[in-house]
Amino acid sequence: MALREMVRGFAEKEIAPNIDRWEKDGLIPLDLHRKAADLGLLGLGFDESVGGSGGDSLDWYVMAEELVLSGRSSGLLMALFTHHVALVPVAAHGTPDQIAKFVRPTLAGEKLVALGVTEPGGGSDVANLRTTARRDGDTYVVNGAKTFISTGVRSDFVIAAVRTGEAGHKGISLLLIEKSSPGFEVTRHLDKLGWDCSDTAELSFDDVRVPAENLVGPENQGFRLIMELFESERLAQTVMAYTTAQRCLDLAVEWARARSTFGKPLIARQLVRHNLSDMARAVEVSREFAHRVMVRVNAGEALVPQVCMAKKQATDAAQFVADAALQLHGGSGYMRDTEVNRHYRDARVFSIAGGTDEILAEIVTKWMGY
Repeated sequence: MALREMVRGFAEKEIAPNIDRWEKDGLIPLDLHRKAADLGLLGLGFDESVGGSGGDSLDWYVMAEELVLSGRSSGLLMALFTHHVALVPVAAHGTPDQIAKFVRPTLAGEKLVALGVTEPGGGSDVANLRTTARRDGDTYVVNGAKTFISTGVRSDFVIAAVRTGEAGHKGISLLLIEKSSPGFEVTRHLDKLGWDCSDTAELSFDDVRVPAENLVGPENQGFRLIMELFESERLAQTVMAYTTAQRCLDLAVEWARARSTFGKPLIARQLVRHNLSDMARAVEVSREFAHRVMVRVNAGEALVPQVCMAKKQATDAAQFVADAALQLHGGSGYMRDTEVNRHYRDARVFSIAGGTDEILAEIVTKWMGY
């Protein structure tokens, strides 16, 4: 409860009054990272030995829920906490020098990180990525491109998946590549349907020399490290989805009580009340199932199919409730500068980010033996 109240106060003071402007700017200010770090929010879920604030994944989910509810944007959560997924391999498998140079400054809000996996022409097919890193003495020479990279515009360094060995998943490694490296370029700042305040980039590497000491974990073992990220990323997306649904429901109820037509408030009409009931059911089912899965995962259970199911359930709820809330708002909801319009646009990404609905369905069928 104390954590939720602290996050609510932070969101109401620092985020909610500014989110509309940041949406128009296409990014959030650097000092927001420092303010979040000062409260220990950036380091939540990371061990104190690497500069984190401690706590577990359940603490992070509580924080994420409140940031969306009080900060009024899932895109803000993505922009502020890219490191929640990207930094995990370095925190877990990095050398002391890597911890000191990259992990601690990021958790202190002094540096920004991006995760570079997706490439032009390939999304979820990680095993066949084409960006290469050829060993040359005490450096790797990197060539290739990445796209749809969250925080790629503002980041100080990228944890990039590169091919250091044979074809397929056995030849992939992770490299820490600093943006100041010659040959590293942000080629495009990408415009999106939603998540406007979360900057997204296309990156290119042209004979970029990276110190061999920037290799994260063993060479050619990067695919396993990437797979370890997916569960936490998908659960984070799940939280954003069902909480977006909750925020849209709250907005819809508020609007239905305030808006009158033909002499009566909208909520006085049976059809409207029944629609709100359906929306509330979608929120409750997705949230309760997700919470049950999160508790079990936090306790150490391996629940790959259940995590995929939880994300799909929450995604469906977010898209259904956001659409219904916008419909209830009528012409006002169709205006881009309304909050419900932002959630409607943002909700569309949940069926894509962290694994598309189709990919998740395939994972479930394999694990269930269908």
